[in-house]
Amino acid sequence: MQVTIPETGFIRLAQVLEVIPLGKTCWWEGVKSGRFPKPIKLSARCVAWKSEDIHALIKKLSDQKERLTQVPVEVLEK
Repeated sequence: MQVTIPETGFIRLAQVLEVIPLGKTCWWEGVKSGRFPKPIKLSARCVAWKSEDIHALIKKLSDQKERLTQVPVEVLEK
């Protein structure tokens, strides 16, 4: 099953965790540390994330992964 995130709007934590494979505790620790975007408070007991912020996070994480997998030849020859 492929999960899609809308281009704009808000998504709840369950939807976020369907595309970013983390547990709730790890996600909230990342929010607290600033690694992940902060939620928007919709009501007293309801928070959500802007879809744009989650798209940007996915791009940032995939760019980091690409940089880590691109090892210079000199390093491999040592």
